[in-house]
Amino acid sequence: MNRLDYDAVVVGGGPGGLSAALWLGRCRRKTLLVDAGEGRNSRARGLHGFLSRDGVPPAELRRLGREEIAGYDVSVREDSVVHATGDPDGFALELASGGSVRSVKLILATGVRDRLPDVAGLEERYGTSVHHCPYCDGWEHRDQALAVYGRGAAGFAVAKKLHNWSADVALCTDGPTGLRAHQVQELARLGIPVHRRRIAQLEGPGTKLESIRFMDGSQLARRALFFTLGWDLKSDLAIELGCRRTRQGCIRTDEHERTSVPGVYAVGDASRDLQLVVLAAAEGAKAAIHLHETLLEERRPGR
Repeated sequence: MNRLDYDAVVVGGGPGGLSAALWLGRCRRKTLLVDAGEGRNSRARGLHGFLSRDGVPPAELRRLGREEIAGYDVSVREDSVVHATGDPDGFALELASGGSVRSVKLILATGVRDRLPDVAGLEERYGTSVHHCPYCDGWEHRDQALAVYGRGAAGFAVAKKLHNWSADVALCTDGPTGLRAHQVQELARLGIPVHRRRIAQLEGPGTKLESIRFMDGSQLARRALFFTLGWDLKSDLAIELGCRRTRQGCIRTDEHERTSVPGVYAVGDASRDLQLVVLAAAEGAKAAIHLHETLLEERRPGR
């Protein structure tokens, strides 16, 4: 691997990275996909809103994607990139397993890591009865008793969104609410109670949620909980390379998924757009095609 050069290296093998690798392969670009296999949605039972793949388990989508790119000039390495540097000739990437690879262009599909609430019983239910995205999992819990873990504007926004899927929504702030007066009034109008009591733990058999137990011993019967504490970039590569970020912490990209660093693209949850599987796949396609056309302009034909 130490001497091999690539037209492009794609870091991350989720929907965005796989889509980018597929289109680069179709453009006859020599491509390396580096994937550590640790997707944000790996705990979910199924992915949703992806036409023809609604409900498919995340591992199955990855398997299908790997199977499809195998027919093209795309190499796959089970690894992670720990350092990256760029110069006028391209990028040098240091791999966790040792050695390095060079590429003309680079696509970051490295994703994000959710900040989980520090509540007993929550981590083991994440992906089954605890979720971070109403659009991804609201339908599966429609008309059930739902809870939102969050404070301030973020907690308020998710509680309002969930009210579309269920009339029985409660906002649990686990302490001070951080809500403004008009937000309290709006939640009251929608019939969404606000519980500021400290949470002791989530309870229920296995990965199911049946109730939220508060520190004072009281309980709130719920069937699912959605949290909103934000997330962090899963990889520091964009920061190391000097890519600009948005106020929310995403990697800033343009309409072609280009970052502020020439030759570097970002797709998927780490980029600036909505964090949805179907959009990640679309961003991967956009980035790959623009990357290919840029190489043509630089007089680097495909193989």
